[in-house]
Amino acid sequence: MATRITRRTALKAGAALAATAGAPLTTKSQEPKRPTVEAYTDQLSYAPGETVKIHASASECASPTITVLRVGPNPEPVLTDLVVKLATQIVPKDASARGCNWPVSTTFKVGDNWKSGYYLASFEQQLGGKRLSLGQVFFVVRPKEPGKNSKILLQLSTNTYNAYTNWGGYSLYSYNGRHKVQGRRVSFDRPLSSQFSRWEEPFVKWAESNGYALDYAVNSDLEFRPGILKNYKLVLSVGHDEYWSAPMRDNLEKYIENGGNVAFFSGNTCCWQVRSEDDGRALACWKQNFGDDPHYKAGTHKTLTSLWSHYLVDRPENTLTGVGFLWGGYHRSHGQFMDGPGSFTAHRPDHWMFAGTNLRKGDAFGAKLPGYKVVGYECDGCELEWKDGLPFPTHSDGTPKNFEVLATCPARWAPDDCEWYEKWQKGRTGQAVVGTYTRGGTVVTVGTTDWSHGLRGEDAAVVRITKNVFDKLAH
Repeated sequence: MATRITRRTALKAGAALAATAGAPLTTKSQEPKRPTVEAYTDQLSYAPGETVKIHASASECASPTITVLRVGPNPEPVLTDLVVKLATQIVPKDASARGCNWPVSTTFKVGDNWKSGYYLASFEQQLGGKRLSLGQVFFVVRPKEPGKNSKILLQLSTNTYNAYTNWGGYSLYSYNGRHKVQGRRVSFDRPLSSQFSRWEEPFVKWAESNGYALDYAVNSDLEFRPGILKNYKLVLSVGHDEYWSAPMRDNLEKYIENGGNVAFFSGNTCCWQVRSEDDGRALACWKQNFGDDPHYKAGTHKTLTSLWSHYLVDRPENTLTGVGFLWGGYHRSHGQFMDGPGSFTAHRPDHWMFAGTNLRKGDAFGAKLPGYKVVGYECDGCELEWKDGLPFPTHSDGTPKNFEVLATCPARWAPDDCEWYEKWQKGRTGQAVVGTYTRGGTVVTVGTTDWSHGLRGEDAAVVRITKNVFDKLAH
């Protein structure tokens, strides 16, 4: 989530998020044995038949080959041995905000037979009889015919990937920014650090291994290609889906009102409002500095790039997801509940989501195996009142009137997190909340970023609940 103004509790978490596709392969203290390649694509998602344009820079002149594969239960190569000549490109001083403006290094077309999915293009070199990776860049392939092979659409949290990436010096966070300065605009036209492997990858590997076909899109497709939604029964948000634009949210809420279903297997979801700029190639987010946002000065406060639950925006994420970070917080992260159970307590085991789990009231689930705990990192909840040992939402925070609380786990904000936020209460303990409501379509939330860890660990209750959601809402 959060602004993490001092970020002293987030250093460990940030380090884990940085180690992905856009990160250098060597350190300054090492002499590279092979050139390092950094790259970005001209778009985040493509349809079959469209051309992928890769912009790349190498630490020294190089002629690697490119292998493209789809990430899933089994890697699926779709393109091999594409030779490309690379040189070192200049990094502009404002690359973080305005992009690199590198020339196109190579192009290739997405094949008509390429399945919808998350793809990696790997720059490779033969060295000592081995094929070694010099760097990677990701992109998403949308379905050729949306909804034909699957009624489930997974939209990846690419806005969050960009927000945490500090390539070029700055991210939307001060803890990993140059001179500890927080950026206010981040460009997609630079090498990005993907978070896919941490949350979404274990989810899709589990789903596809268990016979659930998925179609893929990215956050900005909800904004710029909203027509895709009408082809699906169920839309998924997985992991760390933190940054949403108003058009994204408008389009998904309209989809729900028209009978579409959404499952938020995610946490810290829709926490910050962003504005897309440069036709979706950049994000603006002023966060706690909302007074400097041009929309504040213009008086258009509803589109301020700050917390969705900020009093000037007054559109808490609860009205979409049922829950929000304000009444959630951290669990086993940022110094909060570091010895916490990492499990949920079931409160209403007779609900359809718990069918076949054999859970009873008060049972814990989601943390049977070390390293696969489902409640962790960042969590969402709602204001609760307890009656006869059962939790009920107060609805004072925007949580829908028919929202049912099915399970909870304690969570809490970090002491130095958001002193600027008028609704922040230091030391308050909230809850990660599993729940559901109906408004045209049905919305399910699990209130934690780490739900997919339970699928990776094959936790029986987590698996059964996820299957119940798929089997009921995707048909």
